[in-house]
Amino acid sequence: MDNPLQTLDIRQFKHLVPTLDEYGIGDDFFICEISGNDVEKSRDALRLFKYPLRFDGYLCIFCLRGRFSLDINLRCFDIQPDSLLICTPGNILKIHGIDESALADSHLILVSVSRNFMSGIRIDFNSVFQESLRILDNPCVSLTQEQIEIARTYLNLARRVLQSPVRNKREVISGLLSSLTYLSAEIWSQALAEASRNAPASARVKQIFDRFINLVTEYHTTERGMAFYADKLCLTPKYLSKLVKNASGRSAPEWIDAFVILEAKNMLKYSDITIKEIVYRLHFPNQSVFYKFFKAHTGMTPSAYRNT
Repeated sequence: MDNPLQTLDIRQFKHLVPTLDEYGIGDDFFICEISGNDVEKSRDALRLFKYPLRFDGYLCIFCLRGRFSLDINLRCFDIQPDSLLICTPGNILKIHGIDESALADSHLILVSVSRNFMSGIRIDFNSVFQESLRILDNPCVSLTQEQIEIARTYLNLARRVLQSPVRNKREVISGLLSSLTYLSAEIWSQALAEASRNAPASARVKQIFDRFINLVTEYHTTERGMAFYADKLCLTPKYLSKLVKNASGRSAPEWIDAFVILEAKNMLKYSDITIKEIVYRLHFPNQSVFYKFFKAHTGMTPSAYRNT
């Protein structure tokens, strides 16, 4: 099976929130705003992220006003005014901690780009950001006033191009994205340098924990034993368990189980595949084991969760 995991692409996103005002190029690129100018549309868009959602595209969130929390693969990041967050394809997202009554005072700009469109601009996004996103704890950075003005200029220009009768819009937007990618990399590089200067003495423990989480993100559907992850990290299972507990306050098996539950919730909520197929994709021996596992961790049966 080439892609056993359930993902949501730009076309499906727009289908689920059809009333959202957006400007874009087919199913490859779009810009939309979530703000107090239209609270109902904003509420519908944010509710889409209420449940764990694996997004198959590059997602950039530019926060001008408002505050909320966003989980990326179970790790929580605070989104604050004048901040920028970039999420790469394949991550599971979930918004929480947002006060819907405060939407009138919120303003977010979402920019999403498909894998194909990004690869077409001849920039290896992962290579450009690899070091920063691997080491930097937070994929969300605060922007200086100058960086905010530059970001606004790019967004306004992209929106004007998309609204205009200009031909070759795809090529024009590709050029803007290429420039913006390098600019964003510079912003992250500066944030990385600052984070490195303030790194605590326990940086090695944090680094091992980050590597563990990356491995669980990649292998949780097939590997749930501590021995596998300890071997990958050249550590003993006991020592790895101790490091993970010290770094996060949560045991390694709890992290692994949480990722499996996250994946199951995503499949149940954003696909119509059968529970039997989910059991197969998550490599459970049978439906009975999966049902017990899911209910023990959520207090609900898979069917009940799907129908919430």
